Amino acid sequence: MRLTMCSIHVTDPARAHAFYTEILGFETLISIPEHSLYVVNGPGQDTGLMLEPSSHPVAAAYMTGLRKEGFPVIVVGTDDLDGDIQRLTKAGVRFIGDKFEDGSGSSINLDDTVGNIVQLHEAAGA
Repeated sequence: MRLTMCSIHVTDPARAHAFYTEILGFETLISIPEHSLYVVNGPGQDTGLMLEPSSHPVAAAYMTGLRKEGFPVIVVGTDDLDGDIQRLTKAGVRFIGDKFEDGSGSSINLDDTVGNIVQLHEAAGA
């Protein structure tokens, strides 16, 4: 088995699509604006990330709870965390806290502008 698609709830799917493609560098896998349906994926990857509307009360509570606790909704891997931090800072991305390290590597959290905290992570030894 393999992971084919996962989703995150967002406050505005079209705005999320723009952020994830134009700022983070994901590619569009599916775009059906009239249905607020957007799925992105990492370049060269098969797994889709659905940017799902958060209009359901359960979704809104989940997003609010994660954000209040400071938990990222998703972790995105990178091979050059410092370079990405510089590039994203120039693009106006707001980081939440400072870069930190643990046994798995280096990470930093950012605001995806649509209700979520996203963690960028560079694996140790990358």
